[in-house]
Amino acid sequence: MVEKTIWQPSPNFDDRGDGVPTDMLVLHYTGMETGAAALARLTEENSQVSAHYLVEEDGTVFQLVEEKNRAWHAGVSAWRGETNINARSIGIEIVNPGHEFGYRAFPDNQMASVADLSKDIVERHGIQPTHVVGHSDVAPARKEDPGELFAWEKLSEIGVGIWFGKGWRADLTRPSLHVGSEGDIVQRLREHLRGIGYGVAEIGLFDDELSVVIKAFQRHWRPNLIDGVADSETQSAVEEIFKRSGRLTPLAARLT
Repeated sequence: MVEKTIWQPSPNFDDRGDGVPTDMLVLHYTGMETGAAALARLTEENSQVSAHYLVEEDGTVFQLVEEKNRAWHAGVSAWRGETNINARSIGIEIVNPGHEFGYRAFPDNQMASVADLSKDIVERHGIQPTHVVGHSDVAPARKEDPGELFAWEKLSEIGVGIWFGKGWRADLTRPSLHVGSEGDIVQRLREHLRGIGYGVAEIGLFDDELSVVIKAFQRHWRPNLIDGVADSETQSAVEEIFKRSGRLTPLAARLT
């Protein structure tokens, strides 16, 4: 456990369910104007929302829900074939006003606490790097957090989350794919996104839904341009993350 964690209990939790492993970590930003407002909402019964932890901008860590219990942070979501994400995940809310109230970089002290807390969680629960995700990854049509300014690469350096291999370079020779594109190259893109964990259909042309998922991927792994277009750099990045993810058994299948 991270030192100096402050216990601030939330009434918003329930049981995870029998036999459900804790094998995911979901990172969020609070998307509220202040940390105090976020803490109040996460611990107020009528809000019906919570997370296991809240990390303030100065690095202070609050624990709101015991890890053995299910916190209510992910909502309608999906990853690697599983849809009850709250039941099998630990949620960390990171104080940041978000895109609605003036999205900004995450301070060093805050990121240091997030890194320490996340590393402790994944090591204790044996959470695989492919199962460390953002809210926007598991709910791409609804969420943008923790967003393009979050330091995913730095977390991966301490074994939290997945990133590119050393020396990786994008293949910039591929034609861009956008809404209306079709053919085998689009099906391959869908296959790779599904292999990473995104809930996309197996077949179909490049539609609006796929564009939304591409935006989520870009926020996490190609944050310099988030436009929902699978340009050559994005396609190459998707393929690399797919390869590094490996062909893991879908989460849902591991319960049988």
